Amino acid sequence: MPNTLIWIPKRLVELGLVNVAARSPEAFIDYCEQDYAARVEHAAACVRESGAHVVMLTGPSASGKTTTAHKLADCIAAHGRRSAVVSLDNFYKDLKDYPRLPDGSVDYESVDALDISAINRCLLELIRTGRTQIPDFDFCGERRRHGVIPVEVGDGVVVIEGIHALNPRLTALLPEGSAFKIYAGMREEYSRDGQRILPTRDVRLARRMVRDHKFRGHSLEKTFSMWPAVCEGEDKNIKVFKPEADLLLDTSFSYEVCCLAPFVTALRGELAPGTPYAAQLESLCSRFALCMPLPEQSIPRTSMLREFIG
Repeated sequence: MPNTLIWIPKRLVELGLVNVAARSPEAFIDYCEQDYAARVEHAAACVRESGAHVVMLTGPSASGKTTTAHKLADCIAAHGRRSAVVSLDNFYKDLKDYPRLPDGSVDYESVDALDISAINRCLLELIRTGRTQIPDFDFCGERRRHGVIPVEVGDGVVVIEGIHALNPRLTALLPEGSAFKIYAGMREEYSRDGQRILPTRDVRLARRMVRDHKFRGHSLEKTFSMWPAVCEGEDKNIKVFKPEADLLLDTSFSYEVCCLAPFVTALRGELAPGTPYAAQLESLCSRFALCMPLPEQSIPRTSMLREFIG
């Protein structure tokens, strides 16, 4: 049966208040970082109390789930239990075995792109013995490498992170109560004069755009062109399983729109007027231009936001 958690409504924060707080950047950033750390610490406490040996953690694109998974594992370890993080990305099949969309193109978002039987086996081994061996996936070649990656935590906790982590097919064979499920997502949006101007989906797009541009060699056109399919995949494959979650973990930072602002606005004009996505880029840049910019060096090196800005 699905859990009966009530999903916390999103907070609509007036951007003028954020800009006022940004005039005292050190205090503002410190407060937001401590608040996020407290949320992760609370999640770790819930995992310990549950007695689960496996945590299934998901969230939409650019929700910060990967870094949050590692910070959660660190919190668990700090309280004396061994921990490790395993990405579901390692369980992707070879590209030739991916499911196809009606037009014949590869369906990267489908859960059937994963080797579900291998996931079932590895999770059962972790619960029964505290150790397993997971596949080693080559993302450049989009196929499995020869060999495996050993994972061992004894009676500790393994955090499994990925977009399909809450899909019941991945945990269907596990004993009741042996997996603790977390949905990580942003809960803060921003308004001006009472009108919402930066919903969470646009903030996540900005996170992804900055990360793709700085570290993944993706053009702006590629990021924007992929985004509708990413969002459609989230609605179909991730958000539908929110009711499965034991805990809802907020990954918002009130100061982050000010942190992202210099990166986003620096891309203004990169797409020529009239070309695909130029209007979308201009709209995003114009809204982030309303945020008081915070310099990159003011962001702590350990911040979860470093996943996106480096």
